[in-house]
Amino acid sequence: MKKKKGGGGGANWMDPYGDMVTLLLCFFVLLYSMSTISEENWKALVMSFNPEARTTQTEIVGGNNGPSSDPENVGGDNPIPDFDVEAAQEEIDDMIYALYEALQSYSEEEGMQNFLSVEFDGGKVYVKFNETTFFAGDEYALLPEAEDVLARVCGVLDSAGDAIEEIRIQGHTAQANPDRRNNPTVDRFLASNRATNVLLYIQNNSSIQPARLVSEGMGQWRPVASNDTAETRALNRRVEMIISGRNLEQEMLGNSIESYITITGEDS
Repeated sequence: MKKKKGGGGGANWMDPYGDMVTLLLCFFVLLYSMSTISEENWKALVMSFNPEARTTQTEIVGGNNGPSSDPENVGGDNPIPDFDVEAAQEEIDDMIYALYEALQSYSEEEGMQNFLSVEFDGGKVYVKFNETTFFAGDEYALLPEAEDVLARVCGVLDSAGDAIEEIRIQGHTAQANPDRRNNPTVDRFLASNRATNVLLYIQNNSSIQPARLVSEGMGQWRPVASNDTAETRALNRRVEMIISGRNLEQEMLGNSIESYITITGEDS
C-alpha cells in the first residue's frame, strides 16, 4: 500500500494568527473608546497655570465624546475651563529657556564660569557648582560665598516658578586616593548632605514648592574626569542641579508632580 502524501495545509497557521491580530485590534479600539482625560486634572492644570481662568462650556475630546464619554457631563454643573494647552506648553518651554539664559548671564557677568557652569540640553537646564565655592574640604555646611550664589539662583528660579516641574540636586565627590576607593559610608553621607543643604537653602529662600525639590547623593561614582591629579579630582567634587519644565499633557493624565502638590494642599 502506498503511503499517503502530506496535504497542502502549510499555511493553516495563518488562520489563528489572523484571528489573534483581529482580536488585538478590537481590544485596542475598545481601550481607546474607554479612554478619558480626567476633568479634575484638567481643571487643576488650568487653575495652576492661571488661577483666574474663566470656565466655559468647552468640551475636551478624549475617547468618544470627552472626559467621561458622557454628553450630559459636558458643560453641566461642572463646566471645563477653556484652555489652549499647546500655547501654554510653548510658554512653559520659553520660560525654562529664559531661566537658562538668566543663569548663564549671571555666571558670565560675575566672572564665575570656573565655579558655576550652565548648560541647556533636551529641554532641561543643568547647573554645576564647583565644590570649592560651596564647601570646605570634607565638610557639608554651606560657605557664606555659597549662600550668596544661591540667593541669586533662588531669585532666578522664582521668576520661572510656574514653569518648573522638578529641581533635582545631586552631590558628587572624588576618589581621594586614586588607588583606593573612598569609605562608602563617609562618601555617600558627604555627597547626600551636601546636596541636601543646597536643597534646604532653596526650600527656605524661594517660592518653589518642596514637592518639586529632590536631593541625591551620588558619591564618587559619577565622575566627569579621572581622579589621578588634584586638578581632575576638583572637577569631580561638585554639586549639580537639573531643572526640568512642566509637561501639561502628563499633568492632564495625572502623571506629574502636580498630583502630589494637590494632595498636600500646596498652592501651585
